[in-house]
Amino acid sequence: MKRPSLHDRLSALADPIRTRLLLLLERHELTVSELRAVLQLPQSTVSRHLKVLADGGWVSARVEGTSNRYRHDARALDAGTRRLWTAVRDEALALPTAPRDAARLKGVLAERETRSQAFFASSAGQWDRVRTELFGARTELFALVGLLDPSATVGDLGCGTGQLSEVMAPFARAVIGVDESAAMLRAARARLASAGNVELREGALESLPIEDGALDVAVLSLVLHFVADPSVALAEVRRTLRPGTGRLVLVDMLPHDREEYRQSMGHVWLGFAPEQLVGWSSDAGFRTIRHHALPAAPQAKGPTLFAAVLSV
Repeated sequence: MKRPSLHDRLSALADPIRTRLLLLLERHELTVSELRAVLQLPQSTVSRHLKVLADGGWVSARVEGTSNRYRHDARALDAGTRRLWTAVRDEALALPTAPRDAARLKGVLAERETRSQAFFASSAGQWDRVRTELFGARTELFALVGLLDPSATVGDLGCGTGQLSEVMAPFARAVIGVDESAAMLRAARARLASAGNVELREGALESLPIEDGALDVAVLSLVLHFVADPSVALAEVRRTLRPGTGRLVLVDMLPHDREEYRQSMGHVWLGFAPEQLVGWSSDAGFRTIRHHALPAAPQAKGPTLFAAVLSV
């Protein structure tokens, strides 16, 4: 594919709708329908402007299920083009449309979270069965072998019904389980009533009720695909880890095409590619990342899982 010329790049910025799109897409990876909701424009109009931006080298697209997710990453531009965008961006931020677009974007991201929370509120009683049916029993243990120290404080972030907290509690000094769903936490408290070293707290991944540097190990097991903005969640997890020695164990799905998971289970993301995690983890302040696919359980019906270990 021919590299866009400076003329192509300049032409792509000539319409204010396209600069509005770039402001949104530098903040979040978004679909056409989400951009339409923010800009309050017809879908065909949004798609037409996205094509111009893509042809001009300003945005990239990633296929997820039946949708494309668009992103503007200024770091991928050459130095001269970045300077051009900085100048245009400053002017675009001063326009009256900028704060209105930012406010509607918050609403779109909140709707992502609402769909996930509605699923959790209605599914707490059968969540263990759903996970086992899709991914097999005790899948997370593959990622945890050799990680836990008897003196460690472990965060089970997005703990759900407490299944993983129950597994880890005998091998750690303390486990802090956090979940945003009150229904899930009720199920977890019933399960963990006799576990003296497990504390359950209500809170979101984007604003964890955990002190800075309090955790030796954090675990995000089949949670990140429910989060509207994984980069924000990873930065918040990084804050809670002990400087220099803290680690995050992340278990989730590789990219897949099961679009029905959005409606049936409130999934926001249809899995994650390794390069996505590398970018987000680097932005969040993690030093290294090790990533590998996990072997599927014999009866598992869900997509392939991966485990990643991120170091502080």
